[in-house]
Amino acid sequence: MVKVMAEDAFESIVAAHHGEIRRYLLRTTGRATEADDLSQETFLRAFRAFRGLPPDANVRAWLFAIATNLMRNHFRAQSRRRRAYAAVAVEPRGPDGRPEAQAESSEARARLEGLIEGLPLKQRLAFTMRKMHGLEYEAIGQSLRCSVDSARANVFQALRKIRRGLDDLAPVAMEPER
Repeated sequence: MVKVMAEDAFESIVAAHHGEIRRYLLRTTGRATEADDLSQETFLRAFRAFRGLPPDANVRAWLFAIATNLMRNHFRAQSRRRRAYAAVAVEPRGPDGRPEAQAESSEARARLEGLIEGLPLKQRLAFTMRKMHGLEYEAIGQSLRCSVDSARANVFQALRKIRRGLDDLAPVAMEPER
């Protein structure tokens, strides 16, 4: 009976978090097949350790920590510290539908992806967790096994580097206020 209840609880955790963990891994590895394998391994390891998880644990941060550790091991094993940021599948369109705006949007997106790819691994992970997944700094710190201040500093440094890399892009034209 207890085993069935634990399995039901774990199934609800998988249902609630699998998509987000997979997207996180996809953004950091850049390959759908690797993201699928790593997310599957994340939940396999989580299932094995689920009974030892304290009742008041932050399950989301715990899953991100498992996924992050698996990804680090994957990068070490494959000697791929710098993987491309996952390209957005949707064709970018400019704000007004003009071809020039579409080209500018594509250029900006490519530059942003390149800047994120070029970040040190810990900054890239912290940035992705915070800006793409909305994790709190405490959860990021738990996932990356660092302090909250270190997590905040990694996000700050990543943002600073990204902003510097985007400084020379033309400002986006806005409609005049009436």
